[in-house]
Amino acid sequence: MNLSPAKKRFVDLASAKYGEGAVMTRDEVKAFVKEADLGWVSWFVRAPYRVGTGKFKLPVNGDMITPVKPKKVKLPVMKKIEVDEESVVAYHNPPENLIPEKDPLYVPFGNFNDVYTIIKSGKYYSVFITGLSGNGKTFMVEQACAKAKREYFRVNITVETDEDDFLGHYALIDGNTVWQDGPVVKAMERGAILLLDEIDLASSKIMCLQPVLEGKGVYLKKVNRFVSPSVGFNVLATANTKGKGSEDGRFIGTNILNEAFLERFPITVEQEYPSMSVERKILDKVFASLDITEYGDFAEKLVTWADIIRKTFYEGGIDEIIATRRLVHIVNAYAIFGDRKKAIEMCIARFDDDTKTSFLDLYSKCDSEVVVTEESTETVEEAPKDEASEYM
Repeated sequence: MNLSPAKKRFVDLASAKYGEGAVMTRDEVKAFVKEADLGWVSWFVRAPYRVGTGKFKLPVNGDMITPVKPKKVKLPVMKKIEVDEESVVAYHNPPENLIPEKDPLYVPFGNFNDVYTIIKSGKYYSVFITGLSGNGKTFMVEQACAKAKREYFRVNITVETDEDDFLGHYALIDGNTVWQDGPVVKAMERGAILLLDEIDLASSKIMCLQPVLEGKGVYLKKVNRFVSPSVGFNVLATANTKGKGSEDGRFIGTNILNEAFLERFPITVEQEYPSMSVERKILDKVFASLDITEYGDFAEKLVTWADIIRKTFYEGGIDEIIATRRLVHIVNAYAIFGDRKKAIEMCIARFDDDTKTSFLDLYSKCDSEVVVTEESTETVEEAPKDEASEYM
């Protein structure tokens, strides 16, 4: 494939300095184009010239690099494994240890210390945790249990979740009708932590948990059995709303929860997004877990970009927001594609076209390494106001 005159000029000058077919790092590319007074060569810092993380190979004689064809490997014939049926554990029996493992990527922030203190105390004191999506509410409870070495049951709530899902039901196993305890009963008997995740998606059927939320026992009418909570049992719930529904429609499907039900939670904690310094630590850990060491100021730029968007969102300037979870998605995409712009574009593609274009254009103002063409910004009619305006 022939290169354009501008591309060929870059290749000729770089080859003269580094040698034909030389491998350049991203920092070397940036320094060289500045030294040679050339524009940014975005075409070069991507496939097919990328030969490793942050490494790019100059083409020889203007030709593109030919991808290496993988060799076919003959797989060994797998032998059939005989399974001893007596060693198989029934699927409805929980494992002996339900204590979650500590995640090396977790960085404590926000309400973590308070949640950990409550869980560690072993007292029954239910907590309602609310906050926007992607800010680590569920992750916080899981890691607090891991630190406190407490068993943890997570129940994801939907509008279809009912009493059978919570407390238990009959099931047909090996031709026999067998009663299976639900996660609420199991957590009560084991003195574990019960997390009701996305509780504001529940219907009125969740009222069956009223006695449980009072820290008292519950009567299983289908099997004529009363279950008392063991010492250490506690209930925590997460939600994107405060149980009053979503007025702006951002969290469609959330319901208005019964006031008497909400009163069973003594305290409500509001989880915010992490500070810029904490969020930077989170992204640095994610980069390290992906064995990426040459990412320059990418983490810092992402955090700054997200902070500007959030401040504008809180002031009513825009309708969308960048969550910490989405920043982690971008880092993972960067680990796959090795291109900042592509990673961001793919991870914000779920937004409408105007928002997507505005967010990408805003990032290009924060990071000179990402260049947005006129074609990609011509559909933007009005940029976000307030703090974002100085960047756009």
